[in-house]
Amino acid sequence: MIQLQEFSRRRLRRVRAVFTDIDDTLTTGGCLTAEAYTAMSDLQAAGVDVVPVTGRPAGWCDLIARLWPVRGVVGENGAFYFQYDRALKRMNRFYADAERLRADKREKLAAIGKIIVSEVPGSAISADQQYRETDLAIDFAEDVSRLSDAAISRIVKFFKSGGATAKVSSIHVNGWIGQYDKLTMTRIFVVDCLNKDLEKHNDEFVFIGDSPNDAPMFEFFNNSVGVANVQTLKGRLSNKPKYVTRSEGGAGFAEVARALIGSRS
Repeated sequence: MIQLQEFSRRRLRRVRAVFTDIDDTLTTGGCLTAEAYTAMSDLQAAGVDVVPVTGRPAGWCDLIARLWPVRGVVGENGAFYFQYDRALKRMNRFYADAERLRADKREKLAAIGKIIVSEVPGSAISADQQYRETDLAIDFAEDVSRLSDAAISRIVKFFKSGGATAKVSSIHVNGWIGQYDKLTMTRIFVVDCLNKDLEKHNDEFVFIGDSPNDAPMFEFFNNSVGVANVQTLKGRLSNKPKYVTRSEGGAGFAEVARALIGSRS
């Protein structure tokens, strides 16, 4: 991974939007800091769109799309995007699956969840589960004592044996039934909301993340950035970001924002 300061000003000036993970990328110690929020606002003022791409639930994403200085949000690891039209005061929602199919899948995931919490001591259904529409989040570090890598691997195994996709974030294992991920829904968002083709305009975007479920994004984006804490997960990343910040979490995000804004002066 190359230090962020090696990201050339010429390349930085081409960037028109930033896609970013939330947990431990925008947040620090579980909190959205004033520094990170201000960095999002500053990017927006500089004409650079910000789009969180997260495993967090639909309920949170509705608030984020409405209240944060963002262009939209991709949630539940690519199950949907929400984009709030402030002029029309209307929330645009796009889902990978129709409502009836989502309901059927929720029942199957609930059964898998019961098996996981009974077979993996210390694991728990995530506290934000009641706000989710498409996936099941198993907490291994947020509101429980952090589980071992072996226990996390067992959670993933139970998801897969139940026919679900499983991805590990910095705090949860998220499981869902379907082939979508963060990247597939980001592609759709870019076409629908930014009127761009992600393949043709790859250099106009940056992705910032920190965890194993960001690997498809790290691999795809030419301008992929890991906040410094990504280096603690080197052995669990199938694909690494091209650049890395000096600072961790939200301070690392702000570091990228300053570089982008500074390239325009």
